[in-house]
Order: sequence, then C-alpha cells, then structure tokens
Amino acid sequence: MKSARQSVILEIIAEQDIETQGQLLDALRDRGVESTQATVSRDIKELRLVKEVSPDGRYRYAPAGQDEASDSDRRMMEIFREGCVGFDHALHTVVIKTLPGLASAVCGAVDAMYDDNILGTVAGDDTGILVMRNAAAAERLCTQLRRTYKR
Repeated sequence: MKSARQSVILEIIAEQDIETQGQLLDALRDRGVESTQATVSRDIKELRLVKEVSPDGRYRYAPAGQDEASDSDRRMMEIFREGCVGFDHALHTVVIKTLPGLASAVCGAVDAMYDDNILGTVAGDDTGILVMRNAAAAERLCTQLRRTYKR
C-alpha cells in the first residue's frame, strides 16, 4: 500500500506542479488514493522530495538529486556515529545515549534515516527515547543501528 501510494505520488509530481501537501492530497484522492496529511508528510520525507522553482517562478515538489539524497544520508549517518555512545531497546521503546547536548541531533538523524515504524522521539541532553510501533520494530531498529554504529 505504501509503495503503491508513493509510486502514485511520484507520478503526480512528474505530471503536474504540486506546491503544497494539500494539493498533493487532492491529487491522490482524484486518483482514488485516500491518505492523511501526516502520511503524505512522511512520504515526502521518505521519497526525499524537495521544493524547486518551476519555470513560472512558483515552487513545486520534485525528487531530490541522487547526489543530494546520498549526501544527506551520509551526513545523517555521521551525526549518529559521532554523537551516539550506546543504545538498546525494551518492549516498543529504543533508548539512545549520546554525548552531552547531542540527543536531539542524534534522534533527529535516526528519525530521518529509518522507517516509519518510529512513532515519535523525545530527546533530552544526552538521552533520546524513540517510541516504536511495536516491540519487533524496536528490535529491528536496534539491529539496523548496530550495522551503522561500528566503533
């Protein structure tokens, strides 16, 4: 369902200039795809859509250049690697310990890099809590983070 919706989003932005999430929601509905603003917002993030200036001077959604997206991924991974000092999960929660003052940046990087099973993050000074959809998602995220976090 998600990949089909995201494919439709890519078709829509290739065919017409879409300036806002509201316009994108309307265009999805016109194609028979029901969604919410929050879901469309996550799709935009996951698809790494950016706003660019159209020939008529207005803004529109467009796919980020491949170099831009991969550069962003590298930066997010570096923030995680440099700021994280450890992590673990309990039930549906992942706790990340960071260097002082970096919890917000590290949690933001993890949120940007990984799937939509992250329901939300809360960050203090040196600790971040990620609330996951379920315990299996928390365990999967920790497995993914272990691959990234090689000290």
